[in-house]
Amino acid sequence: MTVHNSPDRVKGIPMSPSLRPYLDETDYWRVRQFLREVFLLNGRREFAWSLLRWDYWRWHVQENIFNFNLAEAVFVWEQAGDIAAVLNADSPGEAFLQAHPRFRTPALEAEMLEIAEQRLAGPNREGQRALRVWADSNDLARQALLRDRGYARGDWPEYQRRRPLAQPIPDAPAPAGYVIRPLGDAAELPARSWVSWKAFHPDEPDDKYEGWEWYRNVQRGPLYRRDLDLVAALPDGAIAAFCTVWFDDVTRTAVFEPVGTHPDHQQRGLGKAVMAEGLRRAGRLGATLATVGSYSAPAHALYSALGFTDYDLSEPWTRTW
Repeated sequence: MTVHNSPDRVKGIPMSPSLRPYLDETDYWRVRQFLREVFLLNGRREFAWSLLRWDYWRWHVQENIFNFNLAEAVFVWEQAGDIAAVLNADSPGEAFLQAHPRFRTPALEAEMLEIAEQRLAGPNREGQRALRVWADSNDLARQALLRDRGYARGDWPEYQRRRPLAQPIPDAPAPAGYVIRPLGDAAELPARSWVSWKAFHPDEPDDKYEGWEWYRNVQRGPLYRRDLDLVAALPDGAIAAFCTVWFDDVTRTAVFEPVGTHPDHQQRGLGKAVMAEGLRRAGRLGATLATVGSYSAPAHALYSALGFTDYDLSEPWTRTW
C-alpha cells in the first residue's frame, strides 16, 4: 500500500491527502460524519454514498453476507486530520470512490483507482482479474480517468431517485383485506424475513432460504426505527409487502431501502400503499427530501408514480486484465 509521508506544508504548498487503512469502529463513525457532510455539500445528491447506504453495508451486507476484513475493504485519505476521501468495496470485485468536494483532485482520484485495482479487484468467472467502479453519468472527469485506464461502461445503472416532501403524496390506501402498520416485535421477524426472501428470490427454491436471524443485524443500524419499518399485513399475520424508511435528522432525508412485495400479492398496489405511508411518517418527523434507488422497469414505474421523478444515474464501469 502506498502511503504519503510528506510534511503538512512544503514551501507553503499544502500537502496532498494521505492514505491510511481503516482502523476500527471509531473510523465507522467518522466515515458516517464524512458522508453526511459530503451529501450536504453536494446538494443532497448521491455523488458519494448516502449515510444509510454506509450503515446498511456495515450492518447487513458486511455482517450477513460478505464478512470482509474491514481493513482490507475500506481505505481512508486524510488531510490535516479531516477525512478527504474514502474508498470501499460493496461486493467483492467492486469499488466506490467517495471524495470530499474540497479535496477532490485528478491526482487523488487516480490514486484511489490505483489502490482499488491493487486491493479490491477480484477474479471473474473466466479467471481474470476484474474490477467494477461506479461513476455518475455527468462526472466527465471520472469517466475520462476510467476510460484512459481501460474501463468500459456497463449496463444496469442505478437510478438514484429523489422527491421533495413538500410535494403532495399520492392517495394510496391499502387494498381491502390488508393493513399498513409498523413491524411487530421479535416474534414477527421470521415473517418479515420470509417475505423479503420471496420478494427478492422469486425463482429460488424454498429450501435455499437460510432463516431470519440476519434481520437482527439490520435492526442494529443506528438509524433504524421500528415505527418506520412498515409492512402490509393480512388478518392472519402474514406479511405481503414491506418498506423500511431510514430518517436522518441532520440531513433531513428519508431513504427507502428495501421495498418489496411477495410474488403472490403483487399488482395490488401494496408497494405504493406502504411507501405512501412511509412518506407521510417521514414528513411528520421533519424530512424534507426522500430518496430511493431503482434498477428495473417495475421499480422505475412504482417510484415515479410516487413522485420520485428526478434522478441521477450511477453507472458501472468494468475492466478486466
